[in-house]
Amino acid sequence: MAKPTEARRDRSIQIVTTDTLGSTPIRHGAALHATAVSGANVLRDLREAVTNTLGGKMLRYEKLLNSTIERALDTLEERAIAAGYQAVVGLRISHPVITDGAIEIVAIGTGVWLDPTA
Repeated sequence: MAKPTEARRDRSIQIVTTDTLGSTPIRHGAALHATAVSGANVLRDLREAVTNTLGGKMLRYEKLLNSTIERALDTLEERAIAAGYQAVVGLRISHPVITDGAIEIVAIGTGVWLDPTA
């Protein structure tokens, strides 16, 4: 797995924030979504509260947030592949608040097929 501050680079399909894949012709499919929710435990909350009070990086929360984003992207990738798509474009990641003490991530994109005939 990638280090907490690095983006994972070993996906089997492209997942991009742009609406295109450069000059590669594509055919758009359906919207895809994935969610991941992680709970922050009591001990982590106490340690991070001290860091928040004294100042400094909240590394435990950063690591938890990064791993939660990766889980959402992994699920998005799995759903795209299961649906037969070759890539996902228009990726958007949001962080809604469902409940206190949890990190929620929603990843949304459009499945596409590469279209060599275009």
